Amino acid sequence: MKKTVLAYGLLGGVLIAVLRIVEYRFLVLEHSLEIYGGIVALLFSGLGIWLGLTLTRPRETVVVREVPVPVEIRIPVGGPFVRDAARLEALGITPRELEILEALAAGFSNREIAERLFVSENTVKTHTARLFSKLSARRRTQAVQRAKEAGIIP
Repeated sequence: MKKTVLAYGLLGGVLIAVLRIVEYRFLVLEHSLEIYGGIVALLFSGLGIWLGLTLTRPRETVVVREVPVPVEIRIPVGGPFVRDAARLEALGITPRELEILEALAAGFSNREIAERLFVSENTVKTHTARLFSKLSARRRTQAVQRAKEAGIIP
């Protein structure tokens, strides 16, 4: 009796193993694309996590040192500002262009200048372009700097 039970048990185990192998082959053949896609996704996820941890890891502490920088304080020597009328006339800057130049120096936008002077934005752009040409400037800041150096605006 023991031999029969042992034989049936052994045959049942072999049958279960064969069914598992067939089921595995069916699973692999039927769903191979999903399985390989999942394996690739796991590999790239692991690589991404590793790179993220490696690249964002804090590095050695950087020592920052304060370095005193001498600052030159300019005190106006000649008293109140006096506009250089000869230079203004030599450059050919009109009174309206001068108003716009002063507004540029104050940091106003084209729209704000147009509202303050009761003109259109296109008029402001035209005057600004003429100022750039007369002062040989490309930008607002450069025009303001050159006008200050020429003594046209404070």
